[in-house]
Amino acid sequence: MLVFAAPGQGAQAPGFLASWLELPGFADRLAGWSDLAGCDLIAYGTTASADEIRDTAIAQPLLVAAAIAATEALCGDLGQARRQGGIAAGHSVGELGAGAIAGVLTPEDAMRLIAVRSKAMARAAATEATGMTAVLGGIESDVLAAIEACGLTPANINATGQIVAAGTLAQLAAFAADPPAGARLRSLSVAGAFHSPHMKPAVADLRQAASDVDAGDPAIVLLSNLDGAAVKSGTDWLERIITQVSAPVRWKECMQSMAGLGASAFIELLPGGTLTGLAKRALPGVAAVALKTPDDLAAARSLLAEHGALDPRDNDHLPEWRLIVSPHDGTFRAGDPGRAATPGVSVTTGASLGHVEVRTGQHPITPSFPATILEWLVEDGDPVNTGQPLVRLQPEGTE
Repeated sequence: MLVFAAPGQGAQAPGFLASWLELPGFADRLAGWSDLAGCDLIAYGTTASADEIRDTAIAQPLLVAAAIAATEALCGDLGQARRQGGIAAGHSVGELGAGAIAGVLTPEDAMRLIAVRSKAMARAAATEATGMTAVLGGIESDVLAAIEACGLTPANINATGQIVAAGTLAQLAAFAADPPAGARLRSLSVAGAFHSPHMKPAVADLRQAASDVDAGDPAIVLLSNLDGAAVKSGTDWLERIITQVSAPVRWKECMQSMAGLGASAFIELLPGGTLTGLAKRALPGVAAVALKTPDDLAAARSLLAEHGALDPRDNDHLPEWRLIVSPHDGTFRAGDPGRAATPGVSVTTGASLGHVEVRTGQHPITPSFPATILEWLVEDGDPVNTGQPLVRLQPEGTE
């Protein structure tokens, strides 16, 4: 099974689109999408400086447009991409590109949404001095505890040994002064604390824009950054990308789902490199190609020929387990100890598994399907962040 993976913000580089404009139709597609994106994609992708394309309002439309256009250049059109690829996934803003590849929304709707998302996130980032720091190495539980102790958010959980912390510059400075044992810190050149509560002001703008989008159901397996699960419903996917603006990216779980689905090949779309490096470590034995220049198309087409599907994949073949994640920042409280739902216990739709306690009240934790509890990932009294996995479930009928 072949994976199309769309990279996230930070993958862009000055002039990365220049060589691609020589391909038939490529420049025309970018020109047509520029009005929808609210910026000149060709100019920013060819002659703009690193500082100019670091701007969130520019970087995000560039990346979504590049991923979709490169897929069309590779496969001929998105319909053919769906016939050959089995899985689509995007890292952060890459989810918009993956959604278009999977057929949930048109490229035009993807560009309309990313225009709103990028500008709303840029405005949110401008309200306070915030940033992000990559944490490389260390024991994961120790790293997460240190991030929490400084009031930061684990905004990206990219792979084993690679977590990105997000928060105010003062919080990041305190974190740098007392880093987790065995970990190396690297400050990231980004405009703000993405995928953290600092981005909550952008959620409402994106929700309003999404209300005009008619989302179709995915034609191939489409993985979500929220918990690594595959989504069947376009409506569910749309809600996930809205809330994902202020919730952590769980790329590690996405790669675990790829492995569970039997992924055998991995194509990272333009501008490739970052996700391919993660995949080579997390998905041993999986053939991988990163699209950086048109010269990489030949190797990618070889993967399509060897690993691509001859017919559309059965989108019913989804990961057998599901995660329930925290709906809010707060404190997790387990249900009544006398009726505790322990691993191995079956629960019904809507059963109370506990709640997340916040100052203003409680947010119940309930499954939307009958299932068996496989594993608790938190304990009573643990502080939790929006989007943090709480419990792993086996849906009824997938045993």
